[in-house]
Amino acid sequence: MGLVKRQHTRKVYTGNRRRVLFPVVFLLLSLILMILPLEGVVTSVKAVLSYVFIPPVRAAHGTVKYAQGVHQTVQELLHVHQENRFLKQQIEMEHLRAMQAETVFKENERLTQALALESVSAWQGKWAKVAYREPSQWNTVTIDKGTADGIKERSAVLSLEHGQEGLAGVVVEVSENTAKVLLVRDKDFSAAVTLEQGQEEGLLVGGGGNAVRVKYIPLQAQVSKGDKVVTSANSSIFPAGILVGTVRAVREDGSFRTAQTVEIEPTVRFSAVKEVFVLSKQEPVYAQDF
Repeated sequence: MGLVKRQHTRKVYTGNRRRVLFPVVFLLLSLILMILPLEGVVTSVKAVLSYVFIPPVRAAHGTVKYAQGVHQTVQELLHVHQENRFLKQQIEMEHLRAMQAETVFKENERLTQALALESVSAWQGKWAKVAYREPSQWNTVTIDKGTADGIKERSAVLSLEHGQEGLAGVVVEVSENTAKVLLVRDKDFSAAVTLEQGQEEGLLVGGGGNAVRVKYIPLQAQVSKGDKVVTSANSSIFPAGILVGTVRAVREDGSFRTAQTVEIEPTVRFSAVKEVFVLSKQEPVYAQDF
């Protein structure tokens, strides 16, 4: 039993000594090879050692290079992501600028038409912009001109539609810097008008949510679809000859069939009014309307 134990102890000691001697010997050989000149046997020994030890070193070096490559790839992906976000923001900004430019272009076009109307028209007045449209009252608009600009109540209001001036409404309230305009389509609006084709006169009334109509046209009057309707000379507010719209349909009144009622397609799209022309020159008073 003692012999076996001694043999086991000797084997353990020998193994430990080998583990210690191997790196020491390798270190001494490395130092010797570094000191000796690169000639003959030394070169061969270096080549053999390189063959033995370089593959692990090369593998470690490859791992390091791979890790560096992954880091660089991640950095490039982050950079590309940032550039992509920046380009998306630039595209959105350009889209907004294009929309703003289109809006400004359309507004300039409308104002150019307005200046042309002001220069050739015999009507006098002031241009104003729609400043506010109350959501619950789509038949009225508030403009950015008031008594400080010479705006008065019961003044006729025009607007442009595709270069054609048309009746938009009438001023019903005025403050120092703003005024409220009652549009033609409101059920409380009325005006004396003339059917241009046969010179028949009637009363233009708003329909609220329904069609604008001309009432009290004689039964014998010849009215055709597309006939123009203009303001009458027998008006206390509106100058004669302002285009209101065209005839869309004709029907007889239900009460005793004594007259015709004409539905009108207004010249002005009231939901799209942006600028208005408030007349200041009043015609002589002949009859009451509105």
